[in-house]
Amino acid sequence: MNKTILEVTNNIIKRSKKNRKVYLEMIEKSKLEGMSRKRMGCSNLAHTIAPMSDSEKELLMDMEIPNIGIVTAYNDMLSAHEPYKNYPDIIKEELVKNKATGQVAGGVPSMCDGITQGKEGMELSLFSRDNIAMGTAIGLSHNVFDGAVYLGVCDKIVPGLLMGALSFGHLPAVFIPSGPMPSGISNSDKAKKREEFALGKIDKGELLKVEAQSYHSCGTCTFFGTANSNQMLLEMMGLQLPNGSFVNTNTPLRKELTKEATRQVLSLVRKDGFALADIIDERSFVNAIVGLMATGGSSNHTIHLIAMAKIAGITLNWDDFDAISKVTPLLCQMYPNGSLDVNHFRDAGGMGVVISQLIKAGLVHNDVKTIVGVGLDDFCVEPKLEDEKLIFTKDCNVSRNTEVVSSIESPYSVEGGLKLLTGNIGRSVIKTSALKEEQLYIKAPAMVFDTQEGLKESFARGELNKDFVAVVKCQGPKANGMPELHGLLPIMGLIQNQGFKVAIVTDGRMSGASGKVPSAIHLTNEAIEGGMINNIRNDDIICLDVKNGKLTLEESSEELIKRVNKNKIIKNNDLTYGRFLFNAVRENISNAEDGATIFKDYEEKE
Repeated sequence: MNKTILEVTNNIIKRSKKNRKVYLEMIEKSKLEGMSRKRMGCSNLAHTIAPMSDSEKELLMDMEIPNIGIVTAYNDMLSAHEPYKNYPDIIKEELVKNKATGQVAGGVPSMCDGITQGKEGMELSLFSRDNIAMGTAIGLSHNVFDGAVYLGVCDKIVPGLLMGALSFGHLPAVFIPSGPMPSGISNSDKAKKREEFALGKIDKGELLKVEAQSYHSCGTCTFFGTANSNQMLLEMMGLQLPNGSFVNTNTPLRKELTKEATRQVLSLVRKDGFALADIIDERSFVNAIVGLMATGGSSNHTIHLIAMAKIAGITLNWDDFDAISKVTPLLCQMYPNGSLDVNHFRDAGGMGVVISQLIKAGLVHNDVKTIVGVGLDDFCVEPKLEDEKLIFTKDCNVSRNTEVVSSIESPYSVEGGLKLLTGNIGRSVIKTSALKEEQLYIKAPAMVFDTQEGLKESFARGELNKDFVAVVKCQGPKANGMPELHGLLPIMGLIQNQGFKVAIVTDGRMSGASGKVPSAIHLTNEAIEGGMINNIRNDDIICLDVKNGKLTLEESSEELIKRVNKNKIIKNNDLTYGRFLFNAVRENISNAEDGATIFKDYEEKE
């Protein structure tokens, strides 16, 4: 094992000792109480089985027959989640074939950041994750389940589902993906048309036609954003079938994988030591971070992984991410980090290649438990149909397309895809996997904006044709829910393409599809908490030095002390579109490095 990976793991274990102890004691108590249905009264059970068929009722009345809860994030306005419409029937039918039953325990919200991007609804996006966690727990609270399967793909949904599942960690758990849509228009053509629209060269109707050629069917969007990073993480943590995440939706192989996942949760129910809490530990999260760095995954997971780990009593911080990134080579180039997408990634061997290479380099814990056994070796396979039967073959340890997946010997970069930045402005992260060498050092005057709309208006007035660092403040979790600022990138990318040196500094987030413009994001402390970002003024010189991990405001300490609490803090008080319902969340949410969550450490609860 790599020494740094071992050191980070041991630091996490030591740091988490008290919280982890409380969590595991809670799980053990639930385990000792035994099968929930056996402890229920007849009236409770009658309510449980009332809507079931006679054959299902007969099965469920047998207290030894497993009953599997299905938590679904289905709706038919998310392309990735529309296929879930039919999954409960497929799952239930397979369960009955195997002398078991299944029930939809509950549905959870599933919003599409692609729809709300740049709009008011995006202010609810990050908050929806903790809401999903609570919704998952509410569904499972009926306590009539012996295991559970989770149907979710997209940005906040998988993290929320896993957080809720971990709160019921005494149950075995399997996550089931829906798969990506086929590839549409090339990502380079799409980016070009977006820039032409920003310049006014094409109208909205023409841009819509282009976008509809990109997002054209059901299934996950094909770029390597947060949704597909979620799928990668679930495999790195051993919670999804091996190398099955990127099999296209609505295909025979996809359906057989869903059936196999159903059989797998039954297998876990029927053997000891493979509940969710038995599988997930500190090593699981280290493996997940390694996977994030090796694939150039979404910067959103510097928030989500911390929040997910917190529920399991595990404390992560950005120093862990940074240390792991420094020793993990970048093995993948999927859009926005390259020109190819997840379908090309799958065809090159997919996660089987990535995990095989990481094991070879000693960068992951290979002795972890997974839903299919012990060891990540089991994930170095590829699912196929042979005579209509699902098989897993071990023929994907070497990439079949080095334009999208490389090797430990020939990585795209010797370091991973994310980096920690520190300095007198605060702590932040930057996605480096899509940046060019000349973008790793930028020193330029600040232009300060309180909103992303302010930057767009400045561009429309022709004020941004120069070198500058856009400081977009008051975008943190306490201010307005930390919406993604992805809508700024066509403008900033256009200015960058004209030869100007530009960057973004913000206490907000960027989309998982971002990365081509240097962006110091998730800055803590955020402006509304009195963070230094609120004291930056126009024309202050900001230095972004990615290689050395520095983000500094080149003003004297004396000058900065004078400015403290002098600038007005802009807080979004607009209550429209349901935002007033989340006032209590904004007031109680933690900062980005603490997971931007309302859930506290178990120590704090005591």
